[in-house]
Amino acid sequence: MPTLLLRLAGPLQSWGSSSKFEIRGTESEPTKSGVIGMLAAALGRRRDEPLDDLSALKFGVRVDRPGVLLRDFHTARAVITEKKTVSYVTYRHYLSDAVFLAAVESDDVEFLKSIENALKCPVFPLFLGRRSCPPTLPISLGVKNCTLLEALRNENPLIDTLGKKTDMRIRCDAPAGRARKHDVPVSFNVSHRKYGYRHETEEVISFGSDEEHDPMVEL
Repeated sequence: MPTLLLRLAGPLQSWGSSSKFEIRGTESEPTKSGVIGMLAAALGRRRDEPLDDLSALKFGVRVDRPGVLLRDFHTARAVITEKKTVSYVTYRHYLSDAVFLAAVESDDVEFLKSIENALKCPVFPLFLGRRSCPPTLPISLGVKNCTLLEALRNENPLIDTLGKKTDMRIRCDAPAGRARKHDVPVSFNVSHRKYGYRHETEEVISFGSDEEHDPMVEL
């Protein structure tokens, strides 16, 4: 099946899946709901429009660089009455300088190509999980004629490994896996957001070599 590859990189990313109230956390890699939301924005889908075709895409991600976890805080004020206001602090977590290779797979290559074209000229602005997290370009790396797992295993690293052996984690959809994630978007409607569950598997692949570089070899 064909697979569309996405480069997800930027100064900050935040991929929340269970954030509530004053604490807004982030997962260690992009969520399916966050990536599908980005694709929907590129296509011009509004929050109350169906997502069935996008949610049905098989999803996976490779962690090329995990980034550094940051915590920021904001002070908010709620006006109760003319003479009374309440202040409270909210905490938001981000991944700094992270780089991910995400992939979506479908048996409809024309649908993937339409998404690819939309990412190059999106209808709505694109974000890496949160509005304060714009992506760097390019986002789309093209449609590959292979399965999602093959694409994630074989695509060249998005970072410079400096010739050293570098391990990268891959997580992708599976019929049954050791992890169960609650991040399949059913509706983005603000009045009744709804998410479903999916299973995923994990593996670690390596790029580069363990051999130490000897600069004298070239002399």
